[in-house]
Formats: sequence, structure tokens, C-alpha cells
Amino acid sequence: MLKQSLQQKLQQKLTPQQIQLMKLIQLPTLAFEQKVKQELEENPALEEGKEELPKDDDLDNTDDIYDEQTELPEINIDEYLPQDDVPEWKLRQNNYSSDDEEKKVPYAQGESFTEYLKSQLASFSFDEKQRKIAEFLIGSINDNGYLRNDLSELVDDLAFGQNIFTDEQEVEKILKNIQELDPPGVGARNLQESLIIQLKRKNENPARKLAIKILEKAFDYFINKKYKRLQSKFGITEEELKEAVDEIVKLNPKPGNAFSSKGGYVEHVIPDFIINIVDDEVEVSLNTKNAPELHVSPAYTEMLKAYKENKEGVQKEAVMFIKQKLDSAKWFIDAVNQRHETLLKTMNAIVDFQKEYFLTGDERKIKPMILKNIADKIGMDISTVSRVASSKYMQTPYGVKLLKELFSESIKNEQGEDISTIKIKNVLQQVIDEEDKRKPLTDEQLAKILKEKGFPIARRTVAKYREQLGIPVARLRKEI
Repeated sequence: MLKQSLQQKLQQKLTPQQIQLMKLIQLPTLAFEQKVKQELEENPALEEGKEELPKDDDLDNTDDIYDEQTELPEINIDEYLPQDDVPEWKLRQNNYSSDDEEKKVPYAQGESFTEYLKSQLASFSFDEKQRKIAEFLIGSINDNGYLRNDLSELVDDLAFGQNIFTDEQEVEKILKNIQELDPPGVGARNLQESLIIQLKRKNENPARKLAIKILEKAFDYFINKKYKRLQSKFGITEEELKEAVDEIVKLNPKPGNAFSSKGGYVEHVIPDFIINIVDDEVEVSLNTKNAPELHVSPAYTEMLKAYKENKEGVQKEAVMFIKQKLDSAKWFIDAVNQRHETLLKTMNAIVDFQKEYFLTGDERKIKPMILKNIADKIGMDISTVSRVASSKYMQTPYGVKLLKELFSESIKNEQGEDISTIKIKNVLQQVIDEEDKRKPLTDEQLAKILKEKGFPIARRTVAKYREQLGIPVARLRKEI
């Protein structure tokens, strides 16, 4: 049965300005610069320069242009803030003062890994069909240099996707040619095959010959570091095994990574914050070298004034367009200013919280700090602090650091003091670095040592921290 009823409820909605601000806060410096550039291109009412902003009255008293019955449609902020902000990364140097001329350092654009491999195919006498198969195989090689697809899958993909009919024998024959390309080991289907290819590309000697035999016939013993079994299986001395293992560990387990040294793409990090130590005080500034000053276009403001003075013959669509662009420009400028204020306020709170670390550079001085600590300190929401810390870098006297690395949980030591997990990880790393690699310490032994140092943590916690540090288990840390 249908019936009418009244209901009262509170609802919280984000305004377009808040949405715009949150998006800008989350952007790192390079993406923010690109966003400003994009907004300048899309909004003719927004200009860059040092001109003064128009008075608020000029923009606020324009609504009387329209008839009382005319209602402006709600401005859709999504027109100005696309959902998929994919910044066009720019590589810039920021080592100059604002008084210096802007100087750009050109970066050579290297060819991609796939293009580099294809350029080497000219050394083989392939017919047209073989060349297409070879190019398809190269396109299937991942960034680490491995071909992860089975030959049967590749044959099917060639038939259905490229209309090339072949068999596994022909594909494998062409794959062997690709495995002769540089960097050595590329085109292998697994680690074992890649290491063997790399060794066979080197000049033969007794140690390398034994290393190939170990990889071919006892790979499982090698990766599990069962050295005694290897000695027994091949009837070799410990010194002979050590020489063979030394040959293997010199190889590259990810041959594709070697391409970066040949002109591949390298990620350049531009810091968002600049930290300086002046007279034992920490100074924080934003990296705004390439961010232009923004203002509302006087031409568009005058245009709107002209429409206001002469209402006859006014085209409502034109007035609505100008008003929307002017409002969007004001919103964007306000959001940019608030972004700068929020970033500085948050970073100053973090610096104040971790002042001892910034003054000394000693990571052992980092205090336990979570997002809520900073949010409470500056009176903002945790999500805002999270956006500030996300993907932001800071330039310190001790190098460029990722901001979120300063955040960590805490545990209590035997004296009841809160200790940062970062400090515990540093101590754990130091203990493992100093261990006897012939008899590496187990997680249980590491837990006992940490307890003796005043950090009472369980074995499973040691295992978790060890994995976060990228350190293998004791068995895999063993050396001859």
C-alpha cells in the first residue's frame, strides 16, 4: 500500500570545491604542475602571471543579469576535473632561485626495451614469416627479460592473433636465435635457463664449466643452498664449489634490467618539500619553482561587466559560459592556495614531531608516528594527512626521502617506552649484516638477540619485519 510520509535526516555532501582540493592535495609536484598547465589550457578565464586578482564584488554581483525566472544550471565540476588525471611527466631541474632564468636540461629519450631487441634482428637471415614470429616473441618478453608463455600458447596466439600458422619446433628454433641477443640471458623461460645462457656466453673455464653442470643437473640443490649435497653429488672440494657458486652469483637474475644502462627510461624524482637546517632550526618550504602564479582573466571580467550594463540582446548561453569559467577559475585558484597552505601546515607538523631526526639524520631517532598523530596536531581529517603523505618526496640534507617512510607503528620496550618499528628494523638489519654467513641466524635466534637488546618481539614478528626488509630466510642466506 502506497503512503506518504515526512522524514528528517542529516546528510553530508562534498562541494565541488572540496573535491577539487582533495584531488590537488594528493598530486605530487610534477603531476600538480601538469594539472595547472591543463587548467590554463582548458579555462580561458584563468591566466598566469603576477597581476592582481579582481575584486570579489565584480564577480559576486553579476547574478542580476538574468531574469528572475532564469535559473542557472548547477556547475558540473567534473568538466574541470577529469576522473582520470594522467599527468604528462616533465623532467626539470629545480636548482635555481626565482630570480634566475628558467633553465631546462634536455633528457635523451632512449628506445624501449622491445625496440632495442628488435633492432638486433637484422643480424639473422629470417624470411618474412620468421621475422614476424621473432617480433611476436620479442613483444611477449616482459621487462625482466623473460618469456613466460608456453610454446603451445604462443603457437595458438600466432594463429588466432597474427594469422601465422606454425608449430612449436619452428617457434623454439627462432627463440634460440632471440636468446643470442643482448643483454645476455634475455628470452629465457625461467631463471635456470637464463643463468645457463649467460654462462655459455662467457669464455669457458673449469669453474664456469662446473657451474653450468650444477645449474643443469642440480638446480634445486643450488637454489636451496644444499652445498654439502652438491659436493657429494659432483665429488668436488669446497673450494671448487665456492669458485663455481661465485661465477653463478655474478650473473643477472633479471637480464631485462640491464637495459637501463643502455639508455632505457629512468624515473626522475622531484621533491615536493625542501627541508633545510638553519641555526639548529628546521625550515620547510614547498617546491614551487615551476608552478606559475594564477589570476582571473581581466578580459573575461570586463566582458561580464559589459553584459551586466547592457542587458538587451544578451545571449544567456554566452553569459552562462563566461560565469562558469570565471567561477571555475576562482575555485581553482582558491584550491591551489589552500593546497599550498595544507601541505605546509602538515609538513611543519611532521617536522615538529620528528625534529630530532631532521636535526641529526639518524633514523634511530625517528619516533613512532601514525596519521592520527598529525591529524590531531593540525586539526584535520586523517584522510587529508594521508593524501599529503601519499607519493610525496622531501629533499633533506641527508638525501631525498619518501615522506610516508616517516610513518610507523610502535611497540613498547622493556622499560615501557614506545619504540618505532623503523628503529627495530634497522637493528634487525644490523644484526643480520653482522651474522656468520656460514651459520646464519634463524628467526628464533634473531628474536632472542633483539630481546637481549631491549626489543621483546615474537618470532613471527621478526619474520614479518625480515620479509618487509627483503631479507630471505636463514637457509637462503647461507654462504660457503
